[in-house]
Amino acid sequence: MNLDFRSKFDLLALRSLSEHGGRMEDGFLDFSTSINPYQPDWKREVFLKAERNSTRYTYFEDLDRELGELVGEDVAITAGATEGIYLSLIFLKNLDMERIIIPNPTYSEYERVSRIFGCRVVKAKVNPQDLAEKVRKNSAVFFCNPNNPDGKYFSPKELRSLIKAVEDSNSILIIDEAFKDFVKGFESPDGDNIIKIRTFTKSYGMPGIRVGYITGFSSEFQALRMPWSIGSVGYAFIEKIIEDGFDFLRNTMPKIWKEKERIEKALGVKSDANYFLMKFDVDLLKSKKILVRDCRSFGLNSLIRFSVRKPEENTRLIEAIKSLSAE
Repeated sequence: MNLDFRSKFDLLALRSLSEHGGRMEDGFLDFSTSINPYQPDWKREVFLKAERNSTRYTYFEDLDRELGELVGEDVAITAGATEGIYLSLIFLKNLDMERIIIPNPTYSEYERVSRIFGCRVVKAKVNPQDLAEKVRKNSAVFFCNPNNPDGKYFSPKELRSLIKAVEDSNSILIIDEAFKDFVKGFESPDGDNIIKIRTFTKSYGMPGIRVGYITGFSSEFQALRMPWSIGSVGYAFIEKIIEDGFDFLRNTMPKIWKEKERIEKALGVKSDANYFLMKFDVDLLKSKKILVRDCRSFGLNSLIRFSVRKPEENTRLIEAIKSLSAE
């Protein structure tokens, strides 16, 4: 029997991941990934310990407990936010929830992974009220907070209508809080029907180390996740985060917030997160050896997204945009 396996998959689900930015190009200043431009001074210790532990399997159940004590919630450690998204779809499929509501524009992996799992995708505006109106019995909602790519943050009060709609309909709200550490005064909402996906590797400037965690239904996610998924590097990284107690974040986030305000004043842009959305030609900046995120994959033609980096790097970006705009 000759089966056309490829035809069973939506083309969106087969799309290359290269559009997400962060591809290494020598000689370029990279603003395409929204990560902390600083890294912890204990980074080398992570890799040294990972090398020593690389001959052993990484059973990390004890780290679930220790990390949970640090963040004040029960957690299931994951290989970054991306594994959290996949695990969420497995969880939803086990509950027979196949109607997935996704804001537009937002991070494209929610739709891509939903289609991989054969779910029905319903689009809505990036607005809690509009999303709430789309909720039906046994639905699930993906919500990125702050949103990617525009950096808009919604407070628990602003999310109240959506949370109520989810609870009243026996549905699930999946909040991706991957960029929460970059939002000054961030507050996370509470609710029995809420899953929260979080990651450390953006806020610690090391996205190549795939480490994050899920709160909400943590014991179910601990059972669903792939064994040993974070590897020896991820294990050592989580250990250092627990030891550090988030001091690194307390020391570096004020630097990023200060630079964010400077960029806002210089370029007339606004965001609650560590990245900005604006209309500009991506190729013009590439001619200046500056990489930014082309937002066509979000359906936003002629728009770019760029992150906050170190002061001297931000100055170079500001000057390039101003000079190119004047030509």
